[in-house]
Order: sequence, then structure tokens, then C-alpha cells
Amino acid sequence: MPHFRVAESRAQHYSSVMSRAFIKESDESAQSLPERAISQQPNLVTADGLKKIETQVRELESAREAARKESDTALVARIERDLRYWTRRRATARVVPPPAKLDRVRFGVRVSLHFKDGRKLAFRLVGEDEADPAAGLLSWVSPVADALMNQAVGDEVELMGQRAEIVALD
Repeated sequence: MPHFRVAESRAQHYSSVMSRAFIKESDESAQSLPERAISQQPNLVTADGLKKIETQVRELESAREAARKESDTALVARIERDLRYWTRRRATARVVPPPAKLDRVRFGVRVSLHFKDGRKLAFRLVGEDEADPAAGLLSWVSPVADALMNQAVGDEVELMGQRAEIVALD
């Protein structure tokens, strides 16, 4: 699934990557781009996740206008495909508020784990499009999230072939 990156906006990305001096695509290939796959899971998002989706849509709309001004039909086609994806994700997004009680692992909760080998990890369970494991954000439909869901502090779970104890929820 796609990940949000703060460092580089989509508009900058599209205009820098698609230099016409190096890439020449016909209108025919631009029209045959496959659609981006949409998950069959409910599109649960955090409030931050919805904001990121809305930002993505705005940036793509801006990038599309810039590509149209340049008459770059291949770039316009790619941007429009991505815009269709993000527009659908925005339309189907269901914001899940943080749980009132932090007694169990649920969507939006940050889970702190202590592995038997001494490692400590923490993950927040978020929507599929928000997931960024390197930043500690795991999709709520990932295998790790599945193993953690509905567990409580003190419970032990099997993750990545090792036992880990849930030591905190926030």
C-alpha cells in the first residue's frame, strides 16, 4: 500500500521524476495504465489519516493542473489514476475515534511490546494507507496487528517467531 511521506510532496515528485528530456511516452501507453488496487477491507482511518488523504488529493489536483499546462499527457494520465485512487479512499474513509478505554489493543492504539530477547518495540494500529512500519505505524489488517488485536497489557503474543509481552497501551 502507498505510504505518506512528508519530505516530498506528490506534485514535486511527479514533476521531478517525469522529465520529458528522458522519458517519451505515447498517449496510447498513458491510456493503458492499470488502476491502483483498492483494498477489500473497510477503509478505517485515524483523524490524521483522513487529513493526509485530503492533502494527497489536493497535491495531485495541483500536479494535474501543472502537467496539463505542460501538455504532458502521459503525466496527466498517471496523476489522474492516482487521483482516482485517493478520491475513492477519501470517499470511503471511516474515521475511527480513539477508544475511550485503553484496556485492549484496538484500532488507533499504540502498543508497546517487550520481547524475550530484550528488544522493545511499539506500534500504532492505523489505516492501510497510513501504514509506515519504519515510523511505528502498522496497518490494522497486517498479520502483526491481527496477533495483537483485543489483547491486554500483560498478555503474551507470538510475533515474528518470538514471544513478546504487551507492556503498555496508549
